[in-house]
Amino acid sequence: MWNPGRTAVVLASVATLAALCGCTVAPPDGADGKHRSPLHVELPSGAPRTSTSAAPVAGARVLWSRGDSGFGVRELQARLRQLDWLFDGPTGSYDDLTEKAVSGFQGKRGLPRTGRTDTATWQRLVAMTHRPGKWELYLMGGQPAAAPDPRCLTGRVLCIDKTSRTLRWMTNGRTLSTMSVRFGSQYSPTREGVFHVYWKSRHHVSTLYDSPMPYALFFSGGQAVHYSYDFAARGYAGGSHGCVNVRDEQAIAALFAQVRVGDKVVVSW
Repeated sequence: MWNPGRTAVVLASVATLAALCGCTVAPPDGADGKHRSPLHVELPSGAPRTSTSAAPVAGARVLWSRGDSGFGVRELQARLRQLDWLFDGPTGSYDDLTEKAVSGFQGKRGLPRTGRTDTATWQRLVAMTHRPGKWELYLMGGQPAAAPDPRCLTGRVLCIDKTSRTLRWMTNGRTLSTMSVRFGSQYSPTREGVFHVYWKSRHHVSTLYDSPMPYALFFSGGQAVHYSYDFAARGYAGGSHGCVNVRDEQAIAALFAQVRVGDKVVVSW
């Protein structure tokens, strides 16, 4: 049978012990970053229980929530990726996956699990991560294109910039489309210079590496602009064997249909 007087004595003893030890009933995360379970007191059957839901943080203002987009959301996603709370993107769009990742992070850190990024959540996340570099922010593409090389301003040109990692499809100085691209490594670099498309191969497969190269537009020996399944899956975490990889299949399909044999290709830094 539940004895209110006995319960009060137990709780008073626990509170006194907590005060003497300099701890709290719900201690924060440890210095090693691991979550510490709160002190647990087993109450007799029938005793009243209080809610364990985290209370809203006073003064916390919502910065971003589902449906928002922009650079701030992109940085949020990059920081969540550093802690393995998010595996897609960054995309710059606050979608359902971002909301779920934020909610999980909040729950782990004892914050209200709203899925919305408020100032309290953001401050905790910033304290646990480093400032993302450019290619962490644009790991899966989406970065702005650089100004076109002067050699791209006349005729029909695939204008490829290795600094911004972008490709512009241009005619007489006008940009028709832009897409993110990936290049070869230091051991198999993508050649720079002015070339021309000499062969189009819709369902090409590399005989050297036995790998598919859909929508291939060859411009220098075995090097071509083509769709890459690996780039689509891993972004800039990987690299090509010298080709110019495109990760957007719809974009490269449209490009393949428009480009003609003989069109100019400019690859520059």
